[in-house]
Amino acid sequence: MLLRNHPRQHFFGRLPRSLVCLLSGGILGCGGLAAAAQPAPSAAEIDWRLREQLPVSAQTRLPSFCEGGYLPGGSTVEGSDAMVSLQSGGGQPLQASGLTARYEIDSELYLQGDVTLRQGSFQVSGTEARYRQAESQVAITGPLTSRGEGFLLTGDSANYNVESGRLDINTATFLLHGPEMRGQAQSLARIGDNEVLISQGLLTTCGPQQNDWALVAQEIRLDQAKGFGTAKHLRLEVLDVPVFYWPWVSFPIDDRRKSGFLYPGFGTSNAGGGGFVALPYYLNLAPNYDATITPQFIGGRGLFTEAEGRYLSRYGETSLQLGYIDNDTFFRDENPGENGQRWALDATTEAALGRGWTGYGDFSVVSDDDYLSDLNRSLDISQATHLQRRSGVRYQDASQYFDAYLNDYQTVAKRIADVNRPYAQLPEVLYSALTDAGVLELGVESQYTYFQRDNDNLSGLDRANGQRFRLVPELALPMRALWGYSRPSFSLDYTRYQLEDYTLGSGNLERTIPVVQWDNGLYFDRQGSLFDIPFNQTLEPRLYYAWADADADQNDIPDFDTDLKSFRFDQLFQRNRFTGGDRVGDTNQLTVALTSRFNDLQTGAERARFSLGQIQYFEDRDVSLFGAGAEDRSRSPMAAEVVLSPLDTLEIRSSLLWDPDANQTEEGRSQLTFHSRDYRYLASVGHTYSKGTAAATQLEQADVGVVFPVSKRLSLIGRWVHDTDLDRTVGSLAGVEYNNCCWSLQLVHQNYFTDDQELDSRILFQIQLKGLGGTGGASTSIADAIYGFDERERRRFSAP
Repeated sequence: MLLRNHPRQHFFGRLPRSLVCLLSGGILGCGGLAAAAQPAPSAAEIDWRLREQLPVSAQTRLPSFCEGGYLPGGSTVEGSDAMVSLQSGGGQPLQASGLTARYEIDSELYLQGDVTLRQGSFQVSGTEARYRQAESQVAITGPLTSRGEGFLLTGDSANYNVESGRLDINTATFLLHGPEMRGQAQSLARIGDNEVLISQGLLTTCGPQQNDWALVAQEIRLDQAKGFGTAKHLRLEVLDVPVFYWPWVSFPIDDRRKSGFLYPGFGTSNAGGGGFVALPYYLNLAPNYDATITPQFIGGRGLFTEAEGRYLSRYGETSLQLGYIDNDTFFRDENPGENGQRWALDATTEAALGRGWTGYGDFSVVSDDDYLSDLNRSLDISQATHLQRRSGVRYQDASQYFDAYLNDYQTVAKRIADVNRPYAQLPEVLYSALTDAGVLELGVESQYTYFQRDNDNLSGLDRANGQRFRLVPELALPMRALWGYSRPSFSLDYTRYQLEDYTLGSGNLERTIPVVQWDNGLYFDRQGSLFDIPFNQTLEPRLYYAWADADADQNDIPDFDTDLKSFRFDQLFQRNRFTGGDRVGDTNQLTVALTSRFNDLQTGAERARFSLGQIQYFEDRDVSLFGAGAEDRSRSPMAAEVVLSPLDTLEIRSSLLWDPDANQTEEGRSQLTFHSRDYRYLASVGHTYSKGTAAATQLEQADVGVVFPVSKRLSLIGRWVHDTDLDRTVGSLAGVEYNNCCWSLQLVHQNYFTDDQELDSRILFQIQLKGLGGTGGASTSIADAIYGFDERERRRFSAP
């Protein structure tokens, strides 16, 4: 078993190999020692404090579901009245004090009553201490405590050999402040400078007297020099009941990696028998590359294996992920004729080559369109209709950008017709530059692409493959001042095609379009106050003019990568209504817009922003993408945006497209998101409306998500998405989360809409033991569904 990349601070400090004793108190009126009336407290009990006993700063960092926390303590040693010095080899001296002392020169030192030994930040105290100089042995009688940097030890008795450095503590308890781990052992021995042996040991991150879970082992050996530990006959106990057993395990105790088994995983699968058990094994092959192999048994399907390899060089990192099942019985039964073999591969790489150059690659492939929903657990592939394969090289500096790559797709969903499958770019080369030429600004954007896809079952323009070259040089006169700016520009949008399998004549096509743009803005501001908070209000009018003299009929050009843009506020300041390069829209338009901001002068935060704008068209737009995009209306819808942040934890966003001619809303989106400062409370409310151009594109949905604590430890989790047009729920999530200071549980039931327009369901869960990680996968799905939940997870067992 192994925890990767989680440093474990060793809790045993170094004792010196020489001893110099400073005796204080002597025999001045010291009486006998009082007998202990009750058992000595453990290390955890000594430093444990209830919430109200902690400093305010510690209370702020403590999660609300924790009743208390650990506060490092210590005692001071007063100055000495009498002093004797014993020298026993080299090294740093150890100070010692007691209520009474007896010393025989060159023989024995005996201390009794409130005995304290100190060495720098290391400290040990007990009731008696006896140092035999001839044997270089110190015997300490407890109850004893030993404190060092970040740790505390207690025990009944201890022996320390000054020459060898060996320290043996009987009936020991210990506390590690960093990860808040505590434990106990029948005996604890420091058998060298870097090696510790724990017999009959127990380890947990639960508070004192709270063994909700614990790791118990017959023997634990920790080797700081090598950075790992081993344990024999290790078991995981929950409420003192064993639930897992390992005869032997190896695990890291610092940030160095070590081969070994990781924590097993278990949970429910989306289909088949409904359950799975996984046992990952980590391979630390070299300092710069490693691998993880995860065999797992899935009920109803069989043995499924995932593997991941990582390679790190001085240039960057490469990772390879594989998934394979030889005989998926459930898939074979559901799909007659299939042999049950299923697999997936995902590879990524990125390399910083120096001087602005970067190489990159991303390749994903699956055996069938159901693999991602049925089997994928750890591969970094989201469920999608197309999987991208892209590899290239990129360059960027202050004035230039260059990108050359090969890009292809695997269409996962078989239901997608050949005509709707994307083209591969083999290759695509992009280059852009911007430079000053006196008061002028010179710029250029260029693109070369070879588009290719299988066209055996296609006809007409859809059969065309070929090359496209696009060049857009620009000349601009930028003028800037504190109160505003003006930027007139002129450019030529040139495109050339060399097409194959083109059925409308010659495949050599050219298009040159002159473009004029003039962007202007002013800036006004004033200061005031609202609710005794000083603020700065701005008023930012903007005028944007664009003219493009494009040929009306461009439908003899294939559609390689072009689509009609969805109209948004940002499109008020864009001259082309199409994406990609196969259509360049004609236009003669003027945008009038106004933005006002309210900025908090105390914090600098933008508390509110209001924006409103509209385009006035002076000519009809004739260019279309096979009928889409041509319009004769003289003005665009009114586009408005509102962003309100009255609190650091509350944000309200709303956007609206209003058609003043038809006096109706074309599109509206609103969302409210809230989180408490500690992210315990989360809430989001949203509404989306789109009138659409046909019944199939109409949309109206309401969306509510919430995480609501009903107590310090129990929270309710929920999300609901309702489609008004379909008059049905299209997604929901409901569950509970339980937290205490050393473990948590999430259990949720999720309904989700499938590609077949059916509502499917599954149960997700996650159990997390503080300091050990968790099993299951509920939190990822919840984070995808509810705003702020990923940050809530990050803060669960750690300070903000």
